[in-house]
Amino acid sequence: MRIRSVDIYILDIPTVRPHQLAMHTITAQSIIVARIANESDLEGWAEVATIGGASYGEGTPEAIKANIDNYIKPHLIGKDPAHFSKIMFEVSKSVRGNNFAKAVVEAALIDLLAKSKNVPAYELLGGKIHDSLPLAWTLASGDTAKDIEEAKEFLKQRRHKIFKLKIGKGDPYKNVDHVLNIIAAVGDKARVTVDVNQAWDETTANYCIEALEEGGVAMVEQPLPTWNHEGMARLTKRFKVPIMADESATDVHEIFQITKHRYGNCIALKPCKHGGLMETKKAAAIAEGAGFGLYGGSMIESTLGTAVCASVYSTISNFEFGIEIFGPLLYKDRITVNELQFEDFELLIPDGPGFGVEIDLDKVKHYAREFSHSLN
Repeated sequence: MRIRSVDIYILDIPTVRPHQLAMHTITAQSIIVARIANESDLEGWAEVATIGGASYGEGTPEAIKANIDNYIKPHLIGKDPAHFSKIMFEVSKSVRGNNFAKAVVEAALIDLLAKSKNVPAYELLGGKIHDSLPLAWTLASGDTAKDIEEAKEFLKQRRHKIFKLKIGKGDPYKNVDHVLNIIAAVGDKARVTVDVNQAWDETTANYCIEALEEGGVAMVEQPLPTWNHEGMARLTKRFKVPIMADESATDVHEIFQITKHRYGNCIALKPCKHGGLMETKKAAAIAEGAGFGLYGGSMIESTLGTAVCASVYSTISNFEFGIEIFGPLLYKDRITVNELQFEDFELLIPDGPGFGVEIDLDKVKHYAREFSHSLN
């Protein structure tokens, strides 16, 4: 059955607490949801998320929707989703960049096709290797006592034993003390990593990473701006602690250069920044071939987007640093009928048709800025 309609929605969903990053503090998260329907009215759904409008990257929610509506949608109508790779190849020839837009469209096509075959989406991606994946949690209140209390509670609940700290905002040296205090409190029971979100210059990074390495931090993510490849290489050569490329590790061409020149020694994967699930598989293969460790990153997606990420991550052989797709645990509400399952420090991979989640259309309508009634 061929594609009959494509609808794109921007939703704003509140979080249970403020989530502090270097460039933005999240109190409500903007997500972009795609619904693609075929001639039998079977629907494929997918999601990508952005952070702080234009503060994280160039792809704002409004731009993602506009570019899909105006430039990608014409390539979809009347096409057979069974040929999703060919469709996305044709899109790539006509639409430059726009990786977030491409990612949500491709994922919705895969969801639609998988549902039409009554199989999980991961079966179309090579089949799952993992039934579950170790789940990291970001301690991002900015308050040391609160973060320690939160970490201890989640360890007690057996929910997380990998914790990331966002330390790109404020005084770098106070932030290092914040991290070291948390390692002292829970480091014997958990792995602690840090994410700088590009906020340091190289001089600051040299001082701070030395202290963090001595204090037992397990990984430092994107300490320098994306343009400073040579600086990342120098930090990687100097320190034993792994230096992770995230914002700088976008498409497969950039990832190839990072691995070739050692602009870091591990990679954070995110389907949205790579331009889709198939591109994520390529990115993982490049990193794996170069001996780079992998981390399953997140843009703080809701249940739907998290299920999309979980599906592709389940087909990748090894995540040395775990996965970070904890988004549903940060939201006050969800747009799916069913919840994802978290058990014994891990996220269980959904096994239902498509991405394994059922959309709650009333919740989509409730949180959407505008809602198209082409299908109800």
